[in-house]
Amino acid sequence: MIKILLVDDEIITRKTLSLALAREGYDVVAAEDGSHAIRLLKKYTPDVVVTDIIMPERNGIEVILEIKRNYPSIRVIAISGGGRLNANTHLNIARDLGVAAIMLKPIKLDELKIAIENCLLGF
Repeated sequence: MIKILLVDDEIITRKTLSLALAREGYDVVAAEDGSHAIRLLKKYTPDVVVTDIIMPERNGIEVILEIKRNYPSIRVIAISGGGRLNANTHLNIARDLGVAAIMLKPIKLDELKIAIENCLLGF
């Protein structure tokens, strides 16, 4: 079963996407912020991490850097709704760090599934 770590501080987004992905057959573990995600990475090795960028504690950029440094085989999808800067600014930073895909919120499940499958295929 494909393992997904979903990281988002917005409870509605986190729960909605977690349930939707689980219904699609993915093994989903969710984290409410970057610190929680990094702790989970030590016990749960996902195939793909879907992380929001703007979060309390550690933000998504810090999560991406941690994954790139310590878990280079894990593919990352960065998502953002904006924050104080334009969402594209945050996502472009994530792209420059080498994430597999970027997506603007609100996330469409079909598009997320395609991004996950592309990650698994190495795109």
